[in-house]
Amino acid sequence: MKRIVFMGTPSYATAIFKALIDAHDIEVCALFTQPDKKSGRGQNLSAPHIKEFVQKNGLDIEIFQPETLKDKKIAEQITSLKPDFIIVAAYGKMLPRNILDIAPCINLHASLLPKYRGASPIQQAILNADKYSGVTAMKMSEGLDTGEMLGFSYCLIKDLNSNALFDLLAKKAADLTLKVIRSYKNILYVKQNDALSSKTSKITKELGEVNFHLTCAKLRQKLLAFTPWPGLFLQSGLKLKSFACVETKHNFACGEIIEIKDNAVVAACLDGFVCLQRVQSPSKQENDAASYINGKRIGVGDIFY
Repeated sequence: MKRIVFMGTPSYATAIFKALIDAHDIEVCALFTQPDKKSGRGQNLSAPHIKEFVQKNGLDIEIFQPETLKDKKIAEQITSLKPDFIIVAAYGKMLPRNILDIAPCINLHASLLPKYRGASPIQQAILNADKYSGVTAMKMSEGLDTGEMLGFSYCLIKDLNSNALFDLLAKKAADLTLKVIRSYKNILYVKQNDALSSKTSKITKELGEVNFHLTCAKLRQKLLAFTPWPGLFLQSGLKLKSFACVETKHNFACGEIIEIKDNAVVAACLDGFVCLQRVQSPSKQENDAASYINGKRIGVGDIFY
């Protein structure tokens, strides 16, 4: 029976955590996750997804939510649990050396390392229109996703948005975690080639702002990458919820309205036309694009903003 200390926060981590809980030869002896955070207009405390899963299912697992891992008492607590492995998945905190030395720390990173290190590998793979994505099991070091690689699991991205790709990779990560734990003694570590790496940053709301001076391909990839959050929106705050693109040469101004259909609006972009289907004004309900245009009293020849 392998004893596991698990560290993770969002639904991606929960899928891996559940696989460990259900395994007959693994005991999860503690969960470390981010502290509850205030959210929404009422600023009510909201628990991490994985903590809610534990509480909802009545699991008898001790939950730790430290603000920092630098306190020596944290390392002492983990040591007292005598883990065989520390499994980390989208935890959101760097592990200091005194924790890394307790037991093998294995991170399930949602990319094919070393290509995308950092906070947003899934979104970056979609933005770059990569054909493949995947999960890497990595023995953690003090660097940012720089540890030696233990295993991979691949998948095709196709037209998946970041939410769907997260779900797919979570399932693959769960399977990969079990394989790595069970065959750990026989795995040959593979060192990363730092020259092939790039660092991805945390996704911010500002990244969702777009205009029609972009190509069809760029608009498509941004919509997939930033669904569900932060979504795409114009400078006016209008959210572009769904649209289709057609690449073609034209002489229209970017953003110019070309046609108004029953439920959609066609506007020009840099290298084609964008058929806007669903939009949402700030603080309003989602609506079809044609209704939005009619409410604004603008039409063919005007600039969509």
